[in-house]
Amino acid sequence: MIRRAVRSSVGNVDVVVIGAGHSGLAMSHCLTARSIDHVVLERGEVANTWRHERWDSLKLLTPNWLSRLPGYRYSGNDPDGFMNMNEVIEFLSGYAKLGAAPVNTSTTVTSVQPYLDGYRVNTDRGQWLCRAVVIASGAFNTPVVPAIASAMPDRVTQLTAKQYRNPANLEPGGVLVVGASATGLQLADEIQRAGHEVTIAVGEHVRMPRRYRGHDIQWWMHMTGLHDTRYDAVDDLVRARNVPSPQLIGSREQPIFDLNALTAKGVRLAGRLVGIRDGKVQFSGSLRNVCALADLKMERLLKGIDGWIDQNGYSPAGAEREEFAPTDIDNTPILSASITGGAIRTVVWATGFRPDYSWLHAPALDRKGQLRHDGGVVDTPGIYVMGLPFLRRRKSSFIHGAEDDARDISQHLVRHLDMVAARKLAGMAA
Repeated sequence: MIRRAVRSSVGNVDVVVIGAGHSGLAMSHCLTARSIDHVVLERGEVANTWRHERWDSLKLLTPNWLSRLPGYRYSGNDPDGFMNMNEVIEFLSGYAKLGAAPVNTSTTVTSVQPYLDGYRVNTDRGQWLCRAVVIASGAFNTPVVPAIASAMPDRVTQLTAKQYRNPANLEPGGVLVVGASATGLQLADEIQRAGHEVTIAVGEHVRMPRRYRGHDIQWWMHMTGLHDTRYDAVDDLVRARNVPSPQLIGSREQPIFDLNALTAKGVRLAGRLVGIRDGKVQFSGSLRNVCALADLKMERLLKGIDGWIDQNGYSPAGAEREEFAPTDIDNTPILSASITGGAIRTVVWATGFRPDYSWLHAPALDRKGQLRHDGGVVDTPGIYVMGLPFLRRRKSSFIHGAEDDARDISQHLVRHLDMVAARKLAGMAA
């Protein structure tokens, strides 16, 4: 019988899971199935990031039918739709209740440090002693803001994607969105539709259609096995883990949502932001090359899908191969823009996030402050991580990716606990 964690100031468990998002809850389910005594510590509420740290109109980039966790599936009447924030919160909260996950909410972890044959986890509500720790606090804790932001004059309001909620909160005037992955495109589109003049600074990005040959692109990624590509089967894992999120939007309204869709609505394209000088922001002249590379990579992806179709004799609803126009770039790209007189009144930094491990006091971080791990198994024994991009598979950062990862990592964790117990018995016998 499993001992359930209780809301107390001090506790002893086999495993402490940090974070009650989809990754932490998936791990909790797998630990429960293996009769491992554990607690889940959450600084806020279940699905806290979705509740308080995302913009109002955000939707999942994966269709509802792909929303699943260990022992749990989407069961609504719109499998091809996309969950909004409230629906994601309801989905995860329902999962936590169904499995009676031992979650301690409003409990902020302040430090994790080695202690005896395990770890001491200190929180603002007391401490926990455990033999293993699973870090499931996510990859999107701290917005990445380039150093160049410090040169922006005070008259220009700066927001990160974590701070932005909706266009009603913006000052009148033009808006510069920096970053052209999924977040940047969605915010640029929403802000432009609200009546602002928007410029988007474009760096490396992944162009991808929403639908192709009769199916959602995520259906193809799933069917062809691309989602299941393992971390130990790629040539450049560091690069694979840092690939930008694809230019997708949670909507079935159009087959592709890309830079062409933005320019059709009046958004101006510029290259990567490289400088601020004399009342102007300066952009790289590499926009055409960056977009051509993204076009080429999308073409390769679609040809790969076509090859899978031919090889497997599959006849999709849209049997004919689809063509998408290349990204349309002006012959005279924008190299600078005024940040005076309201031409650009607000800058929205859609430049990504990074995890925060400032509370981890164990020899597990590299010189950049990132965890050293092999498929989620941190090289400090007894510490594991969930929810990072391409952790064990290409799908690892998606909700449905937590299912296989949690099962794999919990299996390794059980072996670790057995070894700790065996060493302890051997020491007692001696």
